Amino acid sequence: MNSDVEEMSDSLVRIFENVLLTEEKSLSRGYFSDLSLAEMHTLTAIGPYEAKNMSQTAQLLGITTGTLTVSIDRLVRKGYVDRRRDDRDKRIVRISLTREGKLACRMHSKFHRVLAKRILEPYGTDDRDRLLTLVKAIDKHVEGLLQRYEGTEEENSIRKTARQIVIETDDKIKKKETEDNG
Repeated sequence: MNSDVEEMSDSLVRIFENVLLTEEKSLSRGYFSDLSLAEMHTLTAIGPYEAKNMSQTAQLLGITTGTLTVSIDRLVRKGYVDRRRDDRDKRIVRISLTREGKLACRMHSKFHRVLAKRILEPYGTDDRDRLLTLVKAIDKHVEGLLQRYEGTEEENSIRKTARQIVIETDDKIKKKETEDNG
């Protein structure tokens, strides 16, 4: 396999894992140590402003409403979320953050900003601009890949590891290069 592809693959996996581990460790040592990372992301999905319904929030998180209900039950008990029936339609459950939930959400957002600041600190303006351009391009590309897998049952039933996708993509590139040169 192309060493650049292998190196990129390994680096992306390490970055993803290290960011998650850093978030978990930061959370476990801070004021909000009673929250799991998944619960913190649930608070972020609810957001600090207006109440959301359960199905909106579940969709944002990519989970079922049933799974969200279990998480919301815990967050209500811990004092981070308020849950109320809609005034107009009692079938709809609205969830919003408590004062403590809003604070946790703001602190989590600050964690991400500090992380980004520390990543950018060692670089000069030109390198920062180039890095941001590359990161935005990667983000857009990965988002496009995700959209390809959303939708049809056939697409959702295909489960591949990142390594399998890289190998297949690398094989297609090599095949195309061989055809072009042949």
